[in-house]
Amino acid sequence: MRETRFRALYDANFDGLLGFALRRSATPEDAADVVSETFLTAWRRLDEVPDADARLWLFGVARHTLANRRRSTIRRDRLGTRLRQDLTAAIPDHAERVATTTDILRALRALGEADREVLELSLWEGLEPREIAAVLGIAEGAARTRLSRARGRLRAQLGDDPPAGQASDRRSAATAATEGSPS
Repeated sequence: MRETRFRALYDANFDGLLGFALRRSATPEDAADVVSETFLTAWRRLDEVPDADARLWLFGVARHTLANRRRSTIRRDRLGTRLRQDLTAAIPDHAERVATTTDILRALRALGEADREVLELSLWEGLEPREIAAVLGIAEGAARTRLSRARGRLRAQLGDDPPAGQASDRRSAATAATEGSPS
């Protein structure tokens, strides 16, 4: 009996309820969710569904479901905004303190061919000093020395006299760029 009543309620009201939800939802998927939740509520509270005004009762449930979804969306958006603000405060932006790729490429181009070659093998190819030595046909100690000196010249090219407060930061960026392992 219960299942038969629900099926009749569903068959008689699905199309109208879906149209109601579609006109009030951002996406068809959201509307489908509203209709599903509405019929789930109807199934759970089937004894409370009035026989004469079942359609209006379902619209009321759908209306409440839509309102709950909107409130949830607003709460989620506010939480997201608050979390982004908290993260911004907790994790400072270091972009201004880091030498840009353009700065590093310009400094690389200003270096001599030998310095550029050893740095490129290290940075771009990800080679260790022993591997650089093998590629260049030199001793490993010579490769280490050339790499160390090239890094120093790159740091110098990035500027010993950058704007106040940035000297150590730019040198740190150059050091990180030249000494860090490739990603």
